[in-house]
Amino acid sequence: MNRPLSTLLYSTHFNDQYDSLRNSIFLTAENIGTQSTSDDPSAFQMSDEIADPNRDSSIGMTSPNAKLTPSSNHPPKRTKPDTNDDLENTTPQSPDTHPTYPHPISKLPAHLEKAIQETGTASKPNPETKDQLKGKPMNNQPDLDCIYFQPFLPRRTADEIFRILRAELPFYRVVYFAKRGGTDVEIKTPRFTTVFGVDEGCFFEDINKLDTPAETPGNTTISNMKVGENQEYKTSPLTLRKKSTVTNPSTTIPNYTRPPRPIPTLLHTLKTAVETATNQSYNFVLVNYYASGEDSIAFHSDDERFLGFEPAIASLSLGAQREFCLKHKPSPSPSPSGKPGGSGSGGVIKLALGSGDMVLMRGSTQANWLHGVPKRTGRGGVGPGGRINVTFRRAVVPAGTDNYYHYNVGDRGVWRWDEIRREMVEVKGERERDLKGKLEGEV
Repeated sequence: MNRPLSTLLYSTHFNDQYDSLRNSIFLTAENIGTQSTSDDPSAFQMSDEIADPNRDSSIGMTSPNAKLTPSSNHPPKRTKPDTNDDLENTTPQSPDTHPTYPHPISKLPAHLEKAIQETGTASKPNPETKDQLKGKPMNNQPDLDCIYFQPFLPRRTADEIFRILRAELPFYRVVYFAKRGGTDVEIKTPRFTTVFGVDEGCFFEDINKLDTPAETPGNTTISNMKVGENQEYKTSPLTLRKKSTVTNPSTTIPNYTRPPRPIPTLLHTLKTAVETATNQSYNFVLVNYYASGEDSIAFHSDDERFLGFEPAIASLSLGAQREFCLKHKPSPSPSPSGKPGGSGSGGVIKLALGSGDMVLMRGSTQANWLHGVPKRTGRGGVGPGGRINVTFRRAVVPAGTDNYYHYNVGDRGVWRWDEIRREMVEVKGERERDLKGKLEGEV
């Protein structure tokens, strides 16, 4: 009997898909490539032949991982777990729910949560040496201050997380308008996006624990606790609250254009590990899914005022390999040729980011450098399965919250991964604008 698509999307338990996918990893390796496109296709084009004559050839110029070769034509035999710990790792946890979520979001399996937490602990900077992170510094260019973790997560762990995020998260294909020559032009975002979090002026509080003191900077409450420290972390009872400070005692929640959403546990676990490894704190998790080599993001910098002075942004890659490019912003002063706007350092730094690699951009980087993921097609395109990029950042004012939800959620339909069709499909029914209206009606 044929089952409706919506039933397949919502009723098929993820563990069935995950178990099948986990077996297949022993037989095949993902065909890895690179890719990109801008939100405005006319705004960004890049030749495959661009190279950086000044770049440190030891940074990021690694060849793709070798393909795995099956030892036989049959899948490996699965052995029976020997310990209770192994059995516990396969026990599904109840998914995260919240009024702002279009559907329940499953948690990571226990073995992945443990692996991520161990990675964060192992990557923790040495407290005896100032700012000595475990990654490789990238600071041999003017105004560049990056740390390259190659890898941050083991490849197999990263690939498992990739498949879970792709299957569980709600994604969006946002359409917005931008001024081009004084005219409003429709821009279709050339990738799938989603975002969770709220700026530091607000926080999410557990309504079942109203005796918990209101959050102030430095306190550990439901919105910034580390997964694993408190097993009572749940998204369902979380309610948005306004921080009250001495200078701003008001508790009135800002009039956000779209309702902020608490970070689900599977992303919260990653955020905690990344915060430990980078010695930073984040209140937003933004996720991009690049389905093919046609999907991309233009050269840009995250230098908006709502991110504060010299923001730190960590970018974690999962799935197929993609090329991450950096180039110095044009100089505001005339170039030696007399033409305005020199090319800064002149070259393009290319990092072939594999599954599990992470780049931390901090200090003066955003003010002086552009970064992007260029479009790649043909033999240089992305391999089957696509690539997910998870970025961790901190917004300091409500304008940041409005910006992130406007450009990464929008007001159109929700997209979800269909394991049978092996592609993203738009979920018919409730749209984000309807969800917002329903939430406002409940207030």
